[in-house]
Amino acid sequence: MLIKLLQDQYIAQLTPIYDELEAQQLFLFCLEELEGKRRLDLAMNPGLTTAKEAVWLKVLADLIQQRPVQHIFGKAYFYGYTFKVNEHTLIPRPETEELVEWILQSVSPDHPLQILDIGTGSGCIGLTLAKELPQSKVTLLDVSADALAVAKENASAMQVSVDCIQQDILAVGELKQKYDIIVSNPPYIRQLEKVEIKPNVMDYEPHTALFVEDQDPLIFYRKIAQLAYTHLNSEGLLFYEINQYLGKEMVELLDAIGFKNSELRRDLLGNDRMTKSYI
Repeated sequence: MLIKLLQDQYIAQLTPIYDELEAQQLFLFCLEELEGKRRLDLAMNPGLTTAKEAVWLKVLADLIQQRPVQHIFGKAYFYGYTFKVNEHTLIPRPETEELVEWILQSVSPDHPLQILDIGTGSGCIGLTLAKELPQSKVTLLDVSADALAVAKENASAMQVSVDCIQQDILAVGELKQKYDIIVSNPPYIRQLEKVEIKPNVMDYEPHTALFVEDQDPLIFYRKIAQLAYTHLNSEGLLFYEINQYLGKEMVELLDAIGFKNSELRRDLLGNDRMTKSYI
């Protein structure tokens, strides 16, 4: 079957669910995974055919059910690396890449650092830092044993050595050591914001990694910041990915705990998305 015909079918059946650009991106993701081809290959050779029509149609049926394409193929791409993902982990997002880039811009790659990634999920933040800062020692922490199992698989595939801790950060009295960098992308979506969440996230990604109660949406940030304040080395840094609607509240929280010069940064879409604080 002509792949171009499959492209037309994908766009026609997915655009009622996704916008046209996203539908095109989904098709191109599948093109690379199923055929090892890219947009340019198809443009240069519109007569490309496939012997995997049944597989293409099964993937399309899953996409129509709004199953994430990353779950269909069991992988996601983040900062140039490939990460295994499943229903126990969040799918890495572009704004989190921006957070990692900010961290890397803030440190010297030649200076060995102790780094703690809290709520690591697939390990995308901590493992990327481990690859990009090979002189540093990275620890991954998550409440979910299933998520940590995925992170360990990713660490093995990426050939990096990290420590892993299964722990509920809200129940931690103190950390076992001091760190130079603590970073976290904790749950931050309020229950009242669930109406904004698309089914491909709501129905397939772990709610414990996504949602917090409306009455205390900064519960994880407060706890982690309190721990960081006493467990960061001199000139240590605390980085967060945050709820875009709570930027002002986040800076106020960090200031109240005692952090210096907390900086709020917007992502490429113009949303308040991350903070950096100095001890």
